[in-house]
Amino acid sequence: MKKTLLAEFTAKPGCEEQVAALVADFALLVRAEPGNLAFDVYHRASDPRAYWIFEEYRDEAAFAAHLAAPHGGPFNARLVPMIEEDASVLTFLTPAD
Repeated sequence: MKKTLLAEFTAKPGCEEQVAALVADFALLVRAEPGNLAFDVYHRASDPRAYWIFEEYRDEAAFAAHLAAPHGGPFNARLVPMIEEDASVLTFLTPAD
C-alpha cells in the first residue's frame, strides 16, 4: 500500500530564498529515491512563505528508506532554524475510495 503525506512549514521572514533553494535541492534527491513516486512542492496561494509538499512512496518500506536516507538529517537540520514551526508538520493521508 502506498504511503502518502503532506509536509507543511512556513519560512521565516527573510529566509524565503534560502528555504526555496534548500527545498529545491532536497526535492531532486528525494525524487531520485527508488521508492519515491511523488515529491511535489507547493506554496499556499495566499502566503508564498507557506509550503505544502505532497509526498508519495511506493510502500511503507520505501518511506522507511526515505527516512533513513543520508540527505534527510542534514536537510532538516538546515531547515528547522529557517521555519516558524519546530519541524515540518506531517499529515498522513489515506485514499477516500
